[in-house]
Amino acid sequence: MAEAHAKHHDYHLVPPSPWPFIGSMSAFVMAIGAIMWMKGMPLAGLKLGPVVFFAGFIGVLYTMFAWWSDVIKESQQGDHTRVVQLHLRYGMIMFIASEVMFFVAWFWAYFDAAFFAGEAIQYQRTELTGGHWPPKGIETFNPLQIPLLGTLVLLLSGTTVTAAHHYVVTGEREKAKMYLWFTVVLGVLFTCLQAYEYGHAHFNFSGHIYGATFFMATGFHGAHVIIGTIFLFVCAMRLYKATHLTPEKHFGFEAAAWYWHFVDVVWLFLFAAIYVWGHDWSGKALAAAAGAGH
Repeated sequence: MAEAHAKHHDYHLVPPSPWPFIGSMSAFVMAIGAIMWMKGMPLAGLKLGPVVFFAGFIGVLYTMFAWWSDVIKESQQGDHTRVVQLHLRYGMIMFIASEVMFFVAWFWAYFDAAFFAGEAIQYQRTELTGGHWPPKGIETFNPLQIPLLGTLVLLLSGTTVTAAHHYVVTGEREKAKMYLWFTVVLGVLFTCLQAYEYGHAHFNFSGHIYGATFFMATGFHGAHVIIGTIFLFVCAMRLYKATHLTPEKHFGFEAAAWYWHFVDVVWLFLFAAIYVWGHDWSGKALAAAAGAGH
């Protein structure tokens, strides 16, 4: 019987799984709930948009937990051969590439508005921005304050996650745990800094092209920081299980480290483009607003 069940090939044939169906249905419910919530659409006379949205959201979270738990179990059972691990790497690379495209869209929107703030054909934009970038009346963040501190925090987290990966490879699990927990703490600290910054913004998301592009780009990155922190937190917890994340097999942690480095690099571009290049160093935007007020 043992011979009958032995693996004679490098490919893992996945048994029937309910998670693709459950995940897609949960995502569908979450999308419907989001539409109902944003549009204020009633259901049976009640505004149940938030309830429907969070029901779908909980279903998506549960699917993620259960599905990834199954993948970990498959790895522990020896189903992740060298070929399967290679394909997992390909999948993570393609996922990160798709995420890059999201940020390309936000950068495109930002630079389009910035480079063509005074274009004649965009007369409504010119009227709104005052013909220059940053737009009139916008008090931008000083990049040498909270943004610079956040940059240093993320850069430090990149070094700690690299150290953690090194110690996973060398089998020094205690040191790997220490540096991985450092990374998680730094991720939480960055999120707190960004929340503090948002709380002191002198512009809103809605009603202005600068606020919309700023909050979409930095907010989308902030969401990735939160996701990456959770990713690394789960890896830190797995390090407490002796059979998980061994020097020979630890792709789960590698994927988390790749994702975290991607988040770091995107932030460097955001910091340079939006905070430094887009900062009103001369004060022209506020001066223009003050002049218009008089």
